[in-house]
Amino acid sequence: MAGGSCGGGSRVKVVGQVERVDGATLSYAEFVDRFMRPNLPVVLTGLTSSWRSCHDWTLAAAADRRAPDLDFLARSFPSPLVQVADCSSREFSDQKRFEMSMREFVDHWAASSSNGDSDGSLLYLKDWHFVKEYPGYVAYTTPTFFADDWLNMYLDSHPIHRDSDIANHTNEINCADYRFVYMGPKGTWTPLHADVFRSYSWSANVCGRKLWLFLPPSQSHFVFDRNLRSSVYNINDDVSEKQFPEFNNTKWLECTQEQNEIIFVPSGWYHQVHNLEDTISINHNWFNGYNLHWVWNLLHEDYKVAKDYIEDIRDICDDFEGLCQRNLAANTGMNFYDFFVFITRFALANIVELYHIQNPKDTDFISAETANHFVYNLMSIRDVASKMVSTEAFNTENICNISEQNRSAFSDIIKILEEESFRRLLVALSKAYNYIDRGQKDCLKMKDSSQKGCLSVTCLKPDCNVVGDIISFMREIHGPMDLANSPADIHFYSVEI
Repeated sequence: MAGGSCGGGSRVKVVGQVERVDGATLSYAEFVDRFMRPNLPVVLTGLTSSWRSCHDWTLAAAADRRAPDLDFLARSFPSPLVQVADCSSREFSDQKRFEMSMREFVDHWAASSSNGDSDGSLLYLKDWHFVKEYPGYVAYTTPTFFADDWLNMYLDSHPIHRDSDIANHTNEINCADYRFVYMGPKGTWTPLHADVFRSYSWSANVCGRKLWLFLPPSQSHFVFDRNLRSSVYNINDDVSEKQFPEFNNTKWLECTQEQNEIIFVPSGWYHQVHNLEDTISINHNWFNGYNLHWVWNLLHEDYKVAKDYIEDIRDICDDFEGLCQRNLAANTGMNFYDFFVFITRFALANIVELYHIQNPKDTDFISAETANHFVYNLMSIRDVASKMVSTEAFNTENICNISEQNRSAFSDIIKILEEESFRRLLVALSKAYNYIDRGQKDCLKMKDSSQKGCLSVTCLKPDCNVVGDIISFMREIHGPMDLANSPADIHFYSVEI
């Protein structure tokens, strides 16, 4: 099999191991200070014992090991089509992908296990949107460390794209959420990559073992060619020194992830992963205020590439910037306008929460630590928005040409605050921080407020006037300058913490 070796460190210099920490004794603040803020990987133990998937989806194997219960999975989750990667076949910078039914995949896996490699292919089920397909089956509980998940909160209530020529059926399915299940036999693997949007990710082994090789962001340029266009596909190959002249300078961290362990993958860390046993894992991609700048930096870099590629047609193109943004959405999964709508709505949601913290009747619901999170989030949004201001996409001419779908999604604050999708986002944000602050048990007991006119799940005031107070401060958002100058300064919404 080409490139399928599990000897992940055989051709690279491993200089250290990923730290392993008991997640049951780690506080959220410690996780932020030790790993999320400094952007460092960690393996967390002791967090999955109560997960339904760890019992339903597995069978007892040797000693304390578990193995996939393939028959249960095929019977219980008969997805008509799942996405599968052929680990023995490369296609551009990834493995060849195709679709098959869950039953077909399980039968192929079973046949491969009993007969060796049945047809020369080693198949790995990837990116299965399990939560979206089976919302009534609670396979796991997201640990508190990963609950501040803006990406999936947003996609649970909003489309990622607004433009009709971008938001086609296929795109909306592919970015329905970024919560996945992965399943594959021993020997399946994932080529070297950094995660989508330069998001964080977390990956929990329901059963099986994985070998991870990590490269810190400060060395990521070592895996690219001289033009920074092509990157190394498989670190176990004989990597061409001529094509990748600095690859031999790389220094890697290694980790063998056991069953029931969760690994936190920080932003911008390139990694390659090998299944050392038959493995099932649950994976989320996510971002929040701590790595929002990573998302913007990737969008900006990919935009420059997309723009340079078509620069020679600028003079004959009626909407050159619009074409750049459509290409960026197709290549990266999001463009500047999608991202601006995203951060605008999170700015408003955080402002609403801060508004309620100011009211003494509501302070029992939210701790000072949570208030600090809302302030930090707004500061992060302000910093990113300030970088967006000078981009060509938001100059006067291009803002005037922006699609009505995008304009209406960020401009009219009253309209946004009244949308059901925004209310759902606000409730999700409020619940996430309550979960982080109090823990899962208390969070699940919390009842939603149903007072008329109130946007916040934490507000008890029947005469809440959050909408009126916000629009007295700002009624319309015209572009990044408004976010860069106003929300994160928190003039009207400032709180003493």
